[in-house]
Amino acid sequence: MSLNATPRGDRIHIALFGKRNAGKSSMINALTGQELAIVSEIKGTTTDPVYKAMELLPLGPVVMIDTPGLDDEGDLGEKRVQKATEVLNKADIALVVIDASVGLTEFEKHMISLIEEKSIPYLKVYNKIDLSGREWEEDRSQFVSAATGKGIWELKEAIGKLAPVEDEPQRIVGDLIKPLDFVVLVVPVDKAAPKGRLILPQQQTIRDLLEAGAVSIVVKDTELAQTLEKLGQKPALVITDSQAFAKVSEIVPEDVLLTSFSILFARYKGDLEEEIRGVSALKHLKDGDKILIAEGCTHHRQCNDIGTVKIPKWLTEYTGKKFRIDTSSGGSFPEDLASYDLVIHCGGCTLNRREMKSRIARVCDAGVPIVNYGIFIAAVTGILKRSLEPFEGMNQIL
Repeated sequence: MSLNATPRGDRIHIALFGKRNAGKSSMINALTGQELAIVSEIKGTTTDPVYKAMELLPLGPVVMIDTPGLDDEGDLGEKRVQKATEVLNKADIALVVIDASVGLTEFEKHMISLIEEKSIPYLKVYNKIDLSGREWEEDRSQFVSAATGKGIWELKEAIGKLAPVEDEPQRIVGDLIKPLDFVVLVVPVDKAAPKGRLILPQQQTIRDLLEAGAVSIVVKDTELAQTLEKLGQKPALVITDSQAFAKVSEIVPEDVLLTSFSILFARYKGDLEEEIRGVSALKHLKDGDKILIAEGCTHHRQCNDIGTVKIPKWLTEYTGKKFRIDTSSGGSFPEDLASYDLVIHCGGCTLNRREMKSRIARVCDAGVPIVNYGIFIAAVTGILKRSLEPFEGMNQIL
């Protein structure tokens, strides 16, 4: 996958915070050498967080997030500031942009305290030094001029040193198989499937298998039985769309490992152990309990949509109870989580790891169980233990 094709959820997220007219948008343009963000002398040009995927050396693929000014005014301004602070839940690196001619104010100090609470690596970036004409010694600080380019190279180098480094890069599936293993991926092509392409989890799983040296065999559920017969040997693993779990489980022999894309992404992006623990809540739900069904992306909902139709139907059939159900999608995620009795969340393929883990942590802090789509579907179809067999020790959590 080329750098330009790197999914947004797998890019390092760099968020810029600061007062109106501190130069956040100009900073993005200076860092990338492109006119990507709208710049104006009028305060409050940026009214909502703006996401721009780009390449930033020495980091590579990143998402720059331009946020509204921290000093935005009025009721609407307060909402914009709230949107800006919500960005912290997905930021891997934070840049607090400060007008060097004004200096550090209470707005920036408050944001820095929030950043430190979340343990996000950050820099204080004093902009407009061409106007202030001075620099000084200060911890975690860089002095630049977005207008003239002074200090921009040094800022890039400093950002590069803040990039999160993993001892062992997280894999989707590559660590579960060996080179030359056959892995069958079951991809139903129905009305809900996008036209002319695979969805992101399927694309990324195939890429990870290629990097692991395995052989990917992609089939529809309608051709799965014949494909397994023609293979001549048993596959090392079968990965299916969770919605086809029941049908695929009947076809795949019991001695062949089986799981789903969604469960793989629970491990890759979220907290597989916590979401396995959360499934036990299904046994304790009561009539009238409140349930949140949440998705990280926004998409056109069809008549048999999984989040608004299928999961509520499966819930009722499995428990025999009736529930109050809320749904959320995209960047929105409820603030009041304590009012829910269960959260059922998608695999989070479009979210970055920090945001997905942040959502899970917020739900757990509220004392509410959370379960992933794939784990939930495996449970209600009676194959949860089987779907967790590829993951060492996970069945012991049940």
